[in-house]
Amino acid sequence: MRLRALVSAGIALSASVLVAAPAPAISGGTKSSAPYAFMGSLQRPDSARPDGHVCGAALIAPQWMVTAGHCVRNDEDVLVGHPHGWKVRIGSTSVSSGGELIEVDTFIKRPGDLQGNDVALLKLKTSARAQPVKLATSKPTAATPTRILGWGITCDELKPKCFPDHLREADTVVQPSTACDDVGIQQSEICVGSLDGKTGPTNMDSGGPAIVRSNDSWILAGTVSGGNTGQQPAVYSAIPAFRTWMYDAMTDRQPSLEGAVDLDGCSGSVVRANNAKPSDPALLLTNGHCVTGDRPAPKAAVANRVEKRKVTVLNRTGKPKTTAATTKLVYATMTGTDVALYQLNKTYAQLTAEGAKVFKLAAMGPREATPLDLVAGGLRKTWSCAVGGVVPELREEGYALRNAIRYTEDCRAGAGASGAPLVNPHTGAVIGIHNTTNELGRVCTASNPCEVDSQGRKTVHKARRYGQQTAGIIPCLTSGSRVDLSLPKCTLTKPTT
Repeated sequence: MRLRALVSAGIALSASVLVAAPAPAISGGTKSSAPYAFMGSLQRPDSARPDGHVCGAALIAPQWMVTAGHCVRNDEDVLVGHPHGWKVRIGSTSVSSGGELIEVDTFIKRPGDLQGNDVALLKLKTSARAQPVKLATSKPTAATPTRILGWGITCDELKPKCFPDHLREADTVVQPSTACDDVGIQQSEICVGSLDGKTGPTNMDSGGPAIVRSNDSWILAGTVSGGNTGQQPAVYSAIPAFRTWMYDAMTDRQPSLEGAVDLDGCSGSVVRANNAKPSDPALLLTNGHCVTGDRPAPKAAVANRVEKRKVTVLNRTGKPKTTAATTKLVYATMTGTDVALYQLNKTYAQLTAEGAKVFKLAAMGPREATPLDLVAGGLRKTWSCAVGGVVPELREEGYALRNAIRYTEDCRAGAGASGAPLVNPHTGAVIGIHNTTNELGRVCTASNPCEVDSQGRKTVHKARRYGQQTAGIIPCLTSGSRVDLSLPKCTLTKPTT
């Protein structure tokens, strides 16, 4: 089991939750010479310390801070609450003076087991004047230089001599995930500190930040989740895995299932180009690997094949809104991208009249950090995350896919989500479709895609999920919402003859 920091004065500090030997707060570190505007101390009346400190926290918006999920534990075991007497001191090297002292209005804990979901938000009663820290958009890789901060205890006793008033910091690195296997680590976490454990967080450093340099500023990469036994690095929650959950919690935005399509084991959506007319036969978008006939071969495509399938379009809550049927498979490929377009037996006007949502296809591809909603009609589930990066080439089972979308870790879609639209929540347009997951950590095999960089080097990331961009469909659509692969700007893979 992973070790956790003490956050309540009502629980005895036992050997099982302490580092193996006395060490300075932020073990291996030094006193910070200057304050960090975003750095905060969460202080609770039930703290074992006279200064009230229980955990670190980081200001990510004027009225919001992020900390560890176990730092907001409470007797009622609720995920959302309005605590009494909780405060945060922000922007000071001292835990007891300076900076801003602001009351906590609300805490919101990430649902799920702590291991892998150990994140919580603190909404402040008033906005802080300090400058928030920016959030990392992707997990830092092994060997990335990292700075850690905190006011953790300096020895193994609950006595004032062990409670530092001055903020401490240490420069260390991100370690390979395998270095934290002994204490348990999930895909949504990173391993930080020295391999021997001599540089890392101690008790009451929980929720404190791991920050990395981006140009001339710091960005937040992680928050302390699990301690160590003094002989290995510590586990930090990876901020990129939760950035969209945090955004949704702060804005109260929840994606709906409206317009999602259940397609017999896959997902899909009804889509149109800007120039589509209401009288055009509607188009259904899904994956090339979701077709019912033979799949397109590598370096090939199929077009105008008869395939009759039932299509169920859902409402906001996931119940059937209306139905349609495919008349033919207009186009499908798994080379370059993984898409299929079906023509339906209803027009856009008919579907709209029946209350079905029709999505617009975005003409431009997404960039890193673009938010997205994954809307899986086949599973009746939605996820919110962001673009973690664009992969120049993704290979799987003999197929090569260009400019694939790599998600941040929030989107955890499984079987049945293939073909689900990736919707930009700000525009409502489809920017891609979900298509694959590396399930077993294998290299370039079925259900185990590998990333290939511009130098041809392959990398594998178990449990990483990917989507395909759909902007390339737009140049291939002509009047009547027909696919014309001969158009000058159409780069979709052509069918073999």
